[in-house]
Amino acid sequence: MPRLSNKVAIITGAAQGIGLATARKFASEGAKVVLVDMNEASLQLAQATLQADGFAADIAVVNVTERAQVDALVSKVVADHGRIDILVNNAGITRDARLINMTEAQFDQVISVNLKAVFACSQAVAHVMLAQGSGVILNASSVVGLYGNFGQTNYSASKYGVIGFTTTWARELGPKGIRVNAVCPGFINTPILETIPEKVLDTMKGQCWQRRLGQPEEIANAYAFLASEEASYINGVALEVSGGLSI
Repeated sequence: MPRLSNKVAIITGAAQGIGLATARKFASEGAKVVLVDMNEASLQLAQATLQADGFAADIAVVNVTERAQVDALVSKVVADHGRIDILVNNAGITRDARLINMTEAQFDQVISVNLKAVFACSQAVAHVMLAQGSGVILNASSVVGLYGNFGQTNYSASKYGVIGFTTTWARELGPKGIRVNAVCPGFINTPILETIPEKVLDTMKGQCWQRRLGQPEEIANAYAFLASEEASYINGVALEVSGGLSI
C-alpha cells in the first residue's frame, strides 16, 4: 500500500524545484496534494506536468506572507477534503549580501517569507490538526541554518529560526498526535542556483563528499519518509540531507 494513501498534503512553494518534486513524490505515494505558490502560470504548468504523469493535484495561488490568504487556503482545503494531514513549509527566497551591504528591505523580505510565513501556515494548519488529533508539519531549513554561510545573514537567521520552530512545536504538539520535523538540504540542483557562476558551483560540489549537487527528488524522498508512518517515532529533528557536506 502507498505510504501516504488518502493523506491530504499542502505544499508551499510547489510550482518548481523541491516543492514540485515533493508534490510528485507524495502523489505517487497516494496523497491528495495541494500545490501552493504565488505564480498562477507556474502552478498551472506544474499541475499539468503532474497530470501528464497520471497524478491529480489541486492548485492555490497564495502569498504565504499574507495571513488572510493563508487562512482562506486552509479553510478551502478543509472544505474540499475534510482534513489536512501534512503541511510542507517549502516556500523560500534568498536576497544575499554581506552584512555591511545588506539592506533592511533584503533582510525583511527573507524573514517574511522564510520565517514569518512558516509561522502563519503552521499556526493555521495546527488548529485543524489539533481537532483531528493527528498531523505532520515539515519545515524546510538548510545546512545554512546549521552552520551559517558567507553573505547570507538573513537566510541563515531564517533557517536557524525554522529549526527553533521545529523543536518548540514538536514539544507543544507532539502530545496531541502531531509530529513536527525539519529537513536541512545541502546544495540542491534547483532554479535558485541558476544565477551562481559555474566556478562557484564547482566549489560547492567539491565541498560535498559525493562531489555533486543533490537532486530535488532526494529531498522529496526525505519529506515522504518523515510524512509517513514509518517515521511515527521521529519528532523534533532537523535532518541534514547534504551528501555529507558537514563531515
